[in-house]
Amino acid sequence: MATVKILDPVTRLEGHLKIEVTVDVIGGVQQVADARATGTLFRGFEILLQNRPPQDAPHITQRICGVCPVSHGQASVSALDAAAGLTVPRNARVMRNLVLGANYISSHILHFYHLALLDFVDGPAAPPWQPSGINDMRVGSSDAGILIQHYLAALDMRRKAHEMGALFGGRLPCPPTYIPGGFTTTPRADRIAQCRTYLGALLPFMENVWLSDIRLVEHYYPEYFNIGKGYGNLLAYGVFDLNDSGTSKLLGRGRATAGQSGIVPVDVAAITEQVVHSWYNSGDSGLNPAAGRTAPQYPKEGAYSWLKAPRYEDLPYEVGPLARMWVNGDYRNGVSVLDRHWARAYEAIKIGRAMSGWLDQLDPGGPVAVPYGTPSSAAGIGLTEAPRGALGHWLKIERGRLNHYQIITPTCWNASPTDARENPGPIEKALLGTPVRDLDSPVEVVRVVHSFDPCLSCAVHVMRPGSGANLITLAAGGMV
Repeated sequence: MATVKILDPVTRLEGHLKIEVTVDVIGGVQQVADARATGTLFRGFEILLQNRPPQDAPHITQRICGVCPVSHGQASVSALDAAAGLTVPRNARVMRNLVLGANYISSHILHFYHLALLDFVDGPAAPPWQPSGINDMRVGSSDAGILIQHYLAALDMRRKAHEMGALFGGRLPCPPTYIPGGFTTTPRADRIAQCRTYLGALLPFMENVWLSDIRLVEHYYPEYFNIGKGYGNLLAYGVFDLNDSGTSKLLGRGRATAGQSGIVPVDVAAITEQVVHSWYNSGDSGLNPAAGRTAPQYPKEGAYSWLKAPRYEDLPYEVGPLARMWVNGDYRNGVSVLDRHWARAYEAIKIGRAMSGWLDQLDPGGPVAVPYGTPSSAAGIGLTEAPRGALGHWLKIERGRLNHYQIITPTCWNASPTDARENPGPIEKALLGTPVRDLDSPVEVVRVVHSFDPCLSCAVHVMRPGSGANLITLAAGGMV
């Protein structure tokens, strides 16, 4: 008999995600027969940005997420630069890359060691790690001890990556240095030298310790190369400009579609957002973000998520490190839980090595910005990649103010609900067929979800106060 299990919230990720799975015996195997991913947060930043000066956008959008704010700053200034027809100086381009690269490394280390690893090995023998409640821990005691030592060491490595980004970003999270027209920091020689010192510690850890630890997890859980496959549709916008025109990138733009050979271009006009099963006005379904709206509609019959459903030519696409590495030919072993972990580690190493070369391109005496004149009327698109996948900002300026802003985050792609054609989102699809040994502890479901590294933080909470709560309403004249 089919059993419905609800995981709410799924822990060890950014934000609040609810996963509902129907587990049934199919072909003699107890497995996931149906799945729903629910974003329980309302994304309201597009509304906050209405009628504001365009220069506010990089600072406001970075508050979308404390883990990947740099990517939002990059997307926003890219859209503003495009709207004004600006090309930023080389120093600005390189320092934008360096801060973003540091954020990638910090986020990727965080994901494997502090968010996903505890799905496979018990944490330190103390609260809050114990008791874990997971009944499928296969790693031997000696190997488990090694992994937990590295779990703790990774805390220091992540701190180093964070501090490395703050060298040029001024602070992390939310560096104020991303401005339309360039960057606010100068590439002083002492900052360059200190960045090299940080990379000198991070690269050996990633190349030796991290890869060895994934190999250890793979040894005990080899079947996860065949779990969490999903559609096999992979999409990347590209990131880390290697020239001033942005035509060359460390990780290029493209998409791979299951059943078709080769990597093909991305047409931004083919992207739409569907809201048939989302708590938004149904009349806005199927719009390109350049014309999209954020109009909440709650409650709404048939809806179950605050996430919209981005689609490319009406197809769901997975985004993230695996998509980027696949599109660029760096990793094409397969699409699965373990493949996502391998691709993420290899990508972090590739970025770290590239950062060493970017430091050589900095000119301590060169310009870091060009004057930015706010256009009276213009439109711009900023496409980049957050650690978790493809990120896009679409904006329009009228009379020198923002009158349109739309954002599609990576988790909107991956954790999207079912669309108008009843195609489930990528995480929902990847969960189908996942074997579940113990209904009281469906760790297999969590392992699949965590492999995508979802981030639901790009939203504000929607809460219903409980009985007896005191309500305070803020009005223009004060509290009433």
